[in-house]
Parts: sequence; structure tokens; C-alpha cells
Amino acid sequence: MLQLRPNCECCNRDLPPEALEARICSFECTFCADCADTRLKGICPNCGGELVRRPVRPAAKLLNNPASTERVFKPQGCASE
Repeated sequence: MLQLRPNCECCNRDLPPEALEARICSFECTFCADCADTRLKGICPNCGGELVRRPVRPAAKLLNNPASTERVFKPQGCASE
């Protein structure tokens, strides 16, 4: 099950479970759409994988399957513009 991490690894922007602008790779590294598109050009800086829109977990399912609260913030690992 996806962790639904709460923030962008590059800019630390909050990405709640319902965020349509969240992007992930196959290892669940998480970025906002702005960083994914402009800074990273759609490629995960951690694994080299494709960044795609993170699915939204239905609110009713969050009760028994909550989103992660662990923040990952690695601005030094993000490509600069």
C-alpha cells in the first residue's frame, strides 16, 4: 500500500492525501508537481524512475489506512534549474 508521504522531498511543500499535485516514483519518493516538472524534468533524483501523479486514497479508506506522517526532505538531492 502506498505510504502517501506528506511533503515534497525538494521544497518541503505539504502534500495532503487528497493532493492532485503530488508526484511519485515506483519507490514512493514524493514531490510536488512544480518540482517534478521544472526542477526534476519528470525523473526521480533518487532512483532515476519516472515521476507520475500519485493516486488519491478515498477519504473513507484513510480511517483504517492512514497516510504517512514521516516527512522526507532532501533539498541537496534535487537538481537545480
